[in-house]
Amino acid sequence: MTAIIEVRDVKKSYRMGKVLVPALSGVSFNVDDGKFLAIFGPSGSGKSTLLHLLGGLDRPDEGEILIDGTNILKLSDADLAELRLNKIGFIFQFFNLLPRLTALKNVELPLAIVGASDKEALERAREMLRFVNLGARENHRPYEMSGGEQQRVAIARALVNSPKIILADEPTGNLDTKTGREIVQLMKKLNKEKRQTFIVVTHDPRIAKEADRTIYLRDGLIENTEEAGAAKEE
Repeated sequence: MTAIIEVRDVKKSYRMGKVLVPALSGVSFNVDDGKFLAIFGPSGSGKSTLLHLLGGLDRPDEGEILIDGTNILKLSDADLAELRLNKIGFIFQFFNLLPRLTALKNVELPLAIVGASDKEALERAREMLRFVNLGARENHRPYEMSGGEQQRVAIARALVNSPKIILADEPTGNLDTKTGREIVQLMKKLNKEKRQTFIVVTHDPRIAKEADRTIYLRDGLIENTEEAGAAKEE
């Protein structure tokens, strides 16, 4: 199977005053196309730093990151922004919806950025909202929806451009247990039906148990990896 993401000896540190704090200390792994990968570990393990690097939101101090065969560290800022727009969808813990826009308009936003026609943007946004079971809520604003519904809107927005890769940062972290379970199952459904690659950063063992593969991070290093099966809880 072809690797859609290759991470090679990636290192990243942050300066806090006079102290240099390592976040990642030499991380290497591949992600096969169409797989569901969980990056699991305690707070401070380097999970979110790694996800930001994979999404081109930050750059490592050392190492290489290849997305669909392209070394993203060699791209200009403009080319990197285009790659993110066309190949990567982002799902965040706090939804990041625009409060004055309806669910439909929030989902249409990425299509407007890439220059889709009004008709195409409307049709595709409605299709995605129906896919996440929110067709009846398209004219509601975020404050009129539950946390789970807002996260479904955020997922629809991340998927509307049909990116090859979805990066999710603690997508169940702001939800109750029942709603979190529903979001996990929705992501699995999308992964299987649309064959998009999911990489989910989490400390939620429910997600780790559902993944095709789980990478356990601790103190900026890969502690171990586990293929599909029962994931250990922390």
